[in-house]
Amino acid sequence: MPLYEFRCDSCGEFEAWRTIAELSSEPMLCPSCEGVAKRLFSPPNINLNVGSFQVKKRNAREPKLVKREQEPEKPKYQSPQSGRPWMLGHSPPRY
Repeated sequence: MPLYEFRCDSCGEFEAWRTIAELSSEPMLCPSCEGVAKRLFSPPNINLNVGSFQVKKRNAREPKLVKREQEPEKPKYQSPQSGRPWMLGHSPPRY
């Protein structure tokens, strides 16, 4: 349910929670004097640039220097020396 701003000619401005159905079907009455109040236009507070500022800020930092402590080990799986053992005719002879 959105919060709307209203203005009463005699009492001034006030805010009220109303559904869109209530807003269009029934007039808003002032809580003080019970007079009919007019709705004020107030733009929503939406900042679409927040994400882009954070990305720029993050990218503005200097990159981290990463040093490798030791050389990586050779992979445990290594290809066979005799070619393609999974194909018939390429496997080493078995006696």
